[in-house]
Amino acid sequence: MIKITPKLVIVTGLSGAGKTQALRSLEDLGFFCVDNLPPALIPKFAELCAQAASIINKIALVVDIRGGEFFNTLFEVLSELDDQGIGHEILFLEASDETLVRRFKESRRRHPLSAHGEVLDAIQQERSLLQELRGGANKIIDTSDKAVKDLKEEITSIFADTASATGLHVTLISFGYKYGIPLDSDLVIDVRFLPNPYYQPSLRPHTGNDPVVRDFVFKSSTTGEFMDKFVSFVEFLIPQYVNEGKTALMVAIGCTGGLHRSVALANRIAEILSSREYRVSVRHRDINRA
Repeated sequence: MIKITPKLVIVTGLSGAGKTQALRSLEDLGFFCVDNLPPALIPKFAELCAQAASIINKIALVVDIRGGEFFNTLFEVLSELDDQGIGHEILFLEASDETLVRRFKESRRRHPLSAHGEVLDAIQQERSLLQELRGGANKIIDTSDKAVKDLKEEITSIFADTASATGLHVTLISFGYKYGIPLDSDLVIDVRFLPNPYYQPSLRPHTGNDPVVRDFVFKSSTTGEFMDKFVSFVEFLIPQYVNEGKTALMVAIGCTGGLHRSVALANRIAEILSSREYRVSVRHRDINRA
């Protein structure tokens, strides 16, 4: 009998960062989900799932500081999983202190580390405790500016069973520097050196999704030369990341306002990578801020 090793995703991160929503999204993708499982039980649980009559081959577990003393054994358990040949990915969710404080105030829930209601102190303590775990995560998602729908879409883009040449999912996100760099980016590219449609009165009301802006941006020989070099660079990086076990790559492309140049380039790069059978999605973070 062939033994099937289940796909195991460990969801962890800061309290209030969206782990429950992430688990629901994974459940919608067909994962067998368990919340707040003590780490010591993970290897045995994975083994039981593999031996089940109707084999469970996708498992998602939320493991966090609610486990108290049990949580401290997580690193030993991860090492044990490696020794047993049970592959696993760590999905780490986080958000800014301000966002987490607001969420706890709105929900009127107590932070797991807060004995007397000092939410900010508890958040900072938890952030410090999870620093090492964060460093070993395969994917980090900052949910500070994400609605539930946005988080679900990102989870789906990462973990949905979609055929691809590499198994790695590339997300291209356009943004405006005036609104800040996306915190969960792996690569950040500044394209403010390209000709700016903003200074053309007839183009200013449009975005990089419109043909007139796209044609203006790509009319420059500098744009073409940049595209050739950058796409080649990304294609060089993808197999290197895959070899290191990375399952998702977020490339942030920024211009001043996130309306014109970054949008046009993100769309074109996505088209090129998709045509070469890479798994790609595009998000324009700031296109509606004007």
